[in-house]
Amino acid sequence: MTEPGGTVRLQPLVRARVATLGDVGRAWADGLPDVLAGLCARWALRLGRAVPGGSASYLTTVLRADGTDAVLKVALPDEDVAGHHAVLRAADGRGYVRVLASAPEVGALLLERLGPSLDHAGLPVEARLDALASTLLRAWRAPDRPPSDRAAALAADVRRYVARTPDAVRAEVVEQALAHGARLADPHPDELVVVHGDPHPGNLLRVPHPRAGAETGWCFVDPDPYVADRAYDLGVAVRDLSATLLADPGTAGERLRSWCRAVAAPSGTAPDRVWAWAFLTRVSTGLYVTSFGAPRVGGPFLRSAEVLVGLGAGR
Repeated sequence: MTEPGGTVRLQPLVRARVATLGDVGRAWADGLPDVLAGLCARWALRLGRAVPGGSASYLTTVLRADGTDAVLKVALPDEDVAGHHAVLRAADGRGYVRVLASAPEVGALLLERLGPSLDHAGLPVEARLDALASTLLRAWRAPDRPPSDRAAALAADVRRYVARTPDAVRAEVVEQALAHGARLADPHPDELVVVHGDPHPGNLLRVPHPRAGAETGWCFVDPDPYVADRAYDLGVAVRDLSATLLADPGTAGERLRSWCRAVAAPSGTAPDRVWAWAFLTRVSTGLYVTSFGAPRVGGPFLRSAEVLVGLGAGR
């Protein structure tokens, strides 16, 4: 895979995802240099360095004709490009990265250049959670479609992925995840919003300069949007702290309870639903990542879930 500026190097998780897509993935990867060259000609861009991280797209910095920096994103062929673009367009920079141009026919977006992500900010856990919860308050908007049965979808994912990797996690972890999925299936209508869908610290980036819509100093990227209750996004926000929980398993339950209360408070969300979503998404994410060949990434999710089996937000 080459283009006029050199070799296109995919991130490890992107390569793993491409491999799972078979011929479709190979065709996307082989065609990527030409797609990039066409977008550069179309939008008068000069390619810069690839942006590290992520698993669902190719990202690179670019220089625009006016001398400003931006980021060019080309999504993998199995991504919901239309939904992704629609949410960013509707947000117009409120809680989200700003869109400068789009080419949905090739899954491409030209985005404002943001700073480092929250997971590279060196902040204590409580400050990280505050940034996530307060920015979600700005990013959420009223439902514009029927709610998604996200709990049932994730429960189905857990069953499917554990069938592929049956030794990845203990059976009681799967049972508890499925039990949480059953009780999360009927959210109150007043709690429904268009959720980000994957608001982990790597998807929250610092805004280099103050601007309207980014009053927290942060903005989300890479939405995976649908209509669900607020607790879903908040559960994902506390899901990615596996290493911190595993560092002291004896206090993991109490620490997670305090985090659930902290992220739930600004929106008046029930902490027990945050806990349930955090557990279900922890298990589904761990199994999903493990199933496409990245057990080192998926393992901490599953090991922390094993520590939390039998616990709950109210104990």
